[in-house]
Amino acid sequence: MPEDFRGLAAFAAVAEAGSFSAAARRLKLSTSVVSHHVSKLEAKVGASLFFRSTRSLSLTAEGQKVLPAAQRMVASAQEALDLLTDEADQPVGSLRITMPSFGIDTPIHQAVWAFAKQYPMVTLSLSSTDRSIDLVRDGFDLAIRLGVLTDSSLKGRRIGTFHRAMVATPEYLAARGPLTDLDDLKACDFISLAMIPTLVTLQKDGEHISFEPDQVRLEVDSVAAAKAAVLAGLGVQRLPLSEVQDELDSGELVLALPDWHPPELGIYAVWPDSGAQKNLTRRLVDFLVAAQKSAA
Repeated sequence: MPEDFRGLAAFAAVAEAGSFSAAARRLKLSTSVVSHHVSKLEAKVGASLFFRSTRSLSLTAEGQKVLPAAQRMVASAQEALDLLTDEADQPVGSLRITMPSFGIDTPIHQAVWAFAKQYPMVTLSLSSTDRSIDLVRDGFDLAIRLGVLTDSSLKGRRIGTFHRAMVATPEYLAARGPLTDLDDLKACDFISLAMIPTLVTLQKDGEHISFEPDQVRLEVDSVAAAKAAVLAGLGVQRLPLSEVQDELDSGELVLALPDWHPPELGIYAVWPDSGAQKNLTRRLVDFLVAAQKSAA
């Protein structure tokens, strides 16, 4: 009987995640173990539950029939565990988190370290990347994201505010001549960040304006690389204020057009409301929200 439960749980995870490897990351098992459990389940019921090919995975008619019951079984088991975890002073489990690669000393990062210290029985695996991550496919329990949420299939909660600044080196701006208006700024060389749109939005005294840069000089895939390019005098870019504050204070960087500034963005905790650690994920989100309120 326990082997049947494991097979059904593995089957439900594969169906929801879309692949055996994604389900393995979600369940924190090896792909071979997940495949083994599903194969044993198929052998017991005497039917294939998936159509398998090198490029796709889909449910057979038998798999479609079994999936709702398997999902109810997993949900009931998780509900029982959640009841226990809610009452536990020291929760036990593991969480995979993805966060932006910049700002290691930001209040959000510090709150994660504080959570790890307060709950030593929880194992954290932290991935730092500026790329967008598919939480379900890649097996993550929580993401910290900036800007506007677009994926309605995920749960989200605002936990802070994010400020940016349009910056360049004084030498770059001196070589181009003084910037007096938005047309001058639009004509500058821009450093593009691959993970965000090139459309620039700025505001002043309640007025908002958006434009596409005339010239994208260089495209990079991380905030650290964009900052390095700006410091090298290659152009301008909107960068996290926390990342460039020291350079602004020292004069290495200056505001490109001081009267205009990018609008603030929200910082969001985003998570799939499913999986074995969803209750532990919510506990972490509550912890992050409380930490941000106490720091405000």
